[in-house]
Amino acid sequence: MAVELLNSGKSSSEIGKELGIGHDTARKWRDQKELQGDLSFPGRGNKSLSTQEREVLELKKKLREAELERDILKKAVSIFSKSDGKYSNL
Repeated sequence: MAVELLNSGKSSSEIGKELGIGHDTARKWRDQKELQGDLSFPGRGNKSLSTQEREVLELKKKLREAELERDILKKAVSIFSKSDGKYSNL
């Protein structure tokens, strides 16, 4: 809202007084909006991520899951191959 007010022509001092923020804060917000566009102000402390960053995080999660599955399967093969020799032909 502060950015919209700045873009409408109000001064940063007026906006600061109306909203109870520093005039420099309103200007910083406007600059951030101009630089980052829709990626600015993600809200609730969530970091705004680019498409590539989201994809990297998703791939890392899938890798962790695959490694966990692999480790479980290794342990299962080890258990079955030790028990009585029935499963050693795997």
